[in-house]
Amino acid sequence: MKRAFTICGLFCALMIVVAAVSAQKGANFAGTWELDKAKSKLPEMMASNLTSLTWTVTQTDAELKVEPKAEMAQGGGGGGGRGVMGGNQPSTYKLDGSETTTDLTGRMTGKVTRKAKWAGDGKILELNAVTNADFNGNAFTSTSTEQWELADDGKTLKVQRKSESPRGAQESTYVFTKK
Repeated sequence: MKRAFTICGLFCALMIVVAAVSAQKGANFAGTWELDKAKSKLPEMMASNLTSLTWTVTQTDAELKVEPKAEMAQGGGGGGGRGVMGGNQPSTYKLDGSETTTDLTGRMTGKVTRKAKWAGDGKILELNAVTNADFNGNAFTSTSTEQWELADDGKTLKVQRKSESPRGAQESTYVFTKK
């Protein structure tokens, strides 16, 4: 009887470990994603100046990397989105929930701290970024939270974004189609 309880206890512990490992793995967002401006809800200034936005996403079990490529209308200032306000700089998130810190160089100096967290049984990835920077002698802090979710059998990436900066709070929705 004691042996049966021991075996049952070990089996239960193994199942808990397997469930915990499985919960950390989530949706696979890897691919090249092209913004569908008609389906997206972008900040007005960004929507009027953005010609195209493509994200190339690579994902392993350990990290997610986003390489944006934004094209603006001639003379467009942009602002308000990854690959637009911050240029075409890549960003990397560790998928184990630990933080990554990146130094900013150039006209804008400072640090960006990023953190990822799985939600919705691994169907939603929440990405948080805090930027403490200096631009032209003005120090500022901005934060953003993005919730990524796949739709249409993985052919559509929906990103709900909330940001807070010295310019105020903004909410936007990006809808991407897989290329």
